[in-house]
Amino acid sequence: MIRNLRELWQYRALLWNLTQRELKARYRGSALGFLWTFLNPLLLMAVYGLVFGVIQRNQIQHYTYFLFVGLLPWLWFSSSVGAGASTISDRRDLLTKVRFPAQVLPATVVLTNLVNYLLSLPLMIALGGIAGIWPSWHVVMFPVVLFVQLVFTLGVSFLVSSLNVAFRDLQQIVTNFLTLWFFVTPILYRPDDVPATFRRAFLIVNPMSVIITSYQGIFYEHRLPHWRALTVVTLASFLLLWLASRVFEQRREEFAELV
Repeated sequence: MIRNLRELWQYRALLWNLTQRELKARYRGSALGFLWTFLNPLLLMAVYGLVFGVIQRNQIQHYTYFLFVGLLPWLWFSSSVGAGASTISDRRDLLTKVRFPAQVLPATVVLTNLVNYLLSLPLMIALGGIAGIWPSWHVVMFPVVLFVQLVFTLGVSFLVSSLNVAFRDLQQIVTNFLTLWFFVTPILYRPDDVPATFRRAFLIVNPMSVIITSYQGIFYEHRLPHWRALTVVTLASFLLLWLASRVFEQRREEFAELV
């Protein structure tokens, strides 16, 4: 893990250049261009808000804002893992170059979607202001939760990207699994809506539940994240990143041959 992180820092200029190129290429040729960074989550929020806030009404106050707070970090995570699964197998042109740091590719995907998430935050804050909910001092914990999600997302992305090189079906499995993962993560509902019998296991087994509810606590409920659950997820995220880095390191020599 230390070697991968050290090389990411060593090649940080390359990482940032690839991220900028990805951001520019994402909406190249589109009439609305960079505005899709804001329109995509807004349209998705409108669909879920219509279904679960109007058609199937629930008791969550300011549901649209509640939904947006959880949806934005989820989009960062799911987009990074979904695209990251094939980021190595699709880039033979770069991997065949001498001494190209392969770990830069999944890291670029994660960083690109992180930038999109950060750029969407003013829109989220404005939406909360319309509902009369402004950030409080609890926002000081936001960088901590953001960092935990970054570590966890990097770990998952490193793992699936390295395994997908030899097992190409993994990309399709990951795409479908992310759909299931979305619905078992408290984005459309509160954790309290989960039956008490399964609630504890529901939160422990799913690290994204703790991360999402931490964001909801900071921005929606004006409370600090549950420190014990967040500590467990932080340790689990570093363990996952260490394991994923080991797998990535062991398979890195095969990448150029298999792609």
